[in-house]
Amino acid sequence: MTAPAQTRSSTDLIRAEEPVLAHNYHPLPIVVSRAEGTWVEDVEGRRYLDMLAGYSALNFGHRHPALIEAAHAQLDRLTLTSRAFHNDRLAGFAERLAALTGQDMVLPMNTGAEAVESGIKVARKWAYDVKGVPADRATIVVAADNFHGRTTTIVSFSTDETARQGFGPFTPGFRVVPYNDLPALEAAIDETTAAVLLEPIQGEAGVLIPDQGYLAGVRELTTRKGCLFIADEIQSGLGRTGRTLAVDHESVVPDVLLLGKALGGGIVPVSAVVGSREVLGVLRPGEHGSTFGGNPLAAAVGTAVVELLETGEFQRRATELGVVLRGGLSALLGRGVVGFRARGMWAGVDVDPAVGTGREISERLMREGVLVKDTHGSTIRLAPPLTITPEELTGALGALEKVLG
Repeated sequence: MTAPAQTRSSTDLIRAEEPVLAHNYHPLPIVVSRAEGTWVEDVEGRRYLDMLAGYSALNFGHRHPALIEAAHAQLDRLTLTSRAFHNDRLAGFAERLAALTGQDMVLPMNTGAEAVESGIKVARKWAYDVKGVPADRATIVVAADNFHGRTTTIVSFSTDETARQGFGPFTPGFRVVPYNDLPALEAAIDETTAAVLLEPIQGEAGVLIPDQGYLAGVRELTTRKGCLFIADEIQSGLGRTGRTLAVDHESVVPDVLLLGKALGGGIVPVSAVVGSREVLGVLRPGEHGSTFGGNPLAAAVGTAVVELLETGEFQRRATELGVVLRGGLSALLGRGVVGFRARGMWAGVDVDPAVGTGREISERLMREGVLVKDTHGSTIRLAPPLTITPEELTGALGALEKVLG
């Protein structure tokens, strides 16, 4: 008989995964069993400061009291109806999310990849019904080094060969241009273009922040050329950068926003396509759907997340703590750090390859009680919960300084 998880060591549990789990991840060798706020605990009781926050899914920390309370209350009433019936939580969630983002309508889904797929479908439908693109000829322009998910359609326009190799044939209808390059973007748009799909900040690529004015330029260009601007804010949105949305830094309002991760509060998967009535209004019954999309539990938690953001507290915290983060990273330049990019509480840190790979630095930090994640060789990503204290953040930066020395 398999022993209860709580009686098995981290080593035993990691070894037990090997024959029964598909090898699609290479996690750090830590087995988390409990968490609260900014801290997690492994099965042996060792504590670690979480500086990744589930790739921004845990913007409000682990088990935020208001979110846990909302989930518990809903669990005692109703969890799922499917969209075959109405439920009493969905309208309020959609109203408040639309108001928070300055949009008209909401299409609730579950995962981030589902939001992206849904956004692609909506853009194509809009191109045919509203713009008048001939059937099956709609194109969508995307940026190189993007990360929008891992479905077969999404990896069709990825430039990461690890994500693509062995998964063809690929879905047609996409044009890839360099990120942060307005002339290249303009050259790629023609009469068949349904939309431009971009991350306002490219997270997986190493937290790449475009030049000031790029997003405003994309907005002007798409408006002038008569196509949609779809902003994938699944990682960058909901307080992470110091604003509700990353596009808010340039006062840009896209036609469509893709949201996820933090929208579920780290409790349930919740995503959404949020947009203008002209765009989302093209959908008719039977053309798109999801059994779990907009379920009462997700709507209850999502509403509680929106309530937290409506106060502005977390946006302010990300801005103020971002000053501490940038200051600490600046002090490490030339001392193991060769460069970094940061906005709010999100940073990509390029480590001197002579000091170690991103994976090696992540493992060293783990031994110091700090959890981060590497990407692209010698880059590590920092995206702690927005509930982190200045002292905790300073401690994490001190640990980074130690492992780089």
